[in-house]
Amino acid sequence: MTQMKMEFDGHSLITPAAIAGELEADRGERFEEYLAEGRGELALMLELARQQFEKGEDPTRAIDRVTRSLHDIRGRLPTRVWQELMPFIQGHPIAEFFLQDPLTRWSWDKPRGYSGDARLLDFIYRHESVTEDVARATDLGRALFEYTSTAPSSLANWDRRDILAAQVDEVAAANGPGTEVLSVAAGHLREAEYSAAFKEKRLKRWVALDQDPISIGTIARDYQGTAVEAIDGSVRAILTGRQQPGKFDLVYASGLYDYLIDKVAIKLTQRCLEMLKPNGTFLFANYSYPILVDGYIETFMNWQLLLRSEADMWNIIHACDENGKYESKVFFGKNRNIVYGVMKKRS
Repeated sequence: MTQMKMEFDGHSLITPAAIAGELEADRGERFEEYLAEGRGELALMLELARQQFEKGEDPTRAIDRVTRSLHDIRGRLPTRVWQELMPFIQGHPIAEFFLQDPLTRWSWDKPRGYSGDARLLDFIYRHESVTEDVARATDLGRALFEYTSTAPSSLANWDRRDILAAQVDEVAAANGPGTEVLSVAAGHLREAEYSAAFKEKRLKRWVALDQDPISIGTIARDYQGTAVEAIDGSVRAILTGRQQPGKFDLVYASGLYDYLIDKVAIKLTQRCLEMLKPNGTFLFANYSYPILVDGYIETFMNWQLLLRSEADMWNIIHACDENGKYESKVFFGKNRNIVYGVMKKRS
């Protein structure tokens, strides 16, 4: 299996170099010793799992053991050692089994050229649009999909979808039928399907901004004739002020900050705050520590994330609100795999 690199257009500011620079760590003392020990432990664990797959043992138990082992090893090893071992893990023959899972396969192949795209989220949501893809998978692939699509990180995405819909409903209840909402990096805007305010037509405008033309096309098709307005736009265009979609009662970015280094995250937050109406609210979300499937995501799914702690979220908020103009809070979703920051303009 040849490792693929993430590719992004020049407008997102989400680049492989930026993410690698943020995650890069020094080798430190005893690097070679840790590297040898880690490679030996991983080789034994992965080979045992491969044999279990070949013998036809329960694939759910096998992937669970691998996932938990990768998480444990990743947590014990120095960061730079883990980074050096990732290609070794990805190149192991066991990958042939994991890539039969349509969710893992989509993440690895990156047909849209970047990680975490809207189609991947549809796999995670088990959305009806991916039913045929899952049905075409092998028996093993479908069994693995049952595990990956219901893993803690996937359930956190389900919860995030519901939290976003509830936030829209809360803002709509407070502001009435003139409520305007902006989703930055909207994907397929699946949260709209769970919003009572949207279903009851209590929104004036729900702008879905994304730089992926396929996502924009999907939104335009699925929500034609509703309050949803699909706009082709990039993070860079927002940061430079070239894209000014208007003023909103709610602005949110639910899956974008996982790829933004701090200086870009802070600047984007500042721009989003500028787009708020009086008493407007900004919400942003980020994967947090610890994620049980972090090792599996980084290796077999080839999906790099910038995880943030509660303190990291507060650092972004404080950097954007030195004068206390916002009433802010940070909270976790149900299983603490995703952390949320909320900033509401004070009256």
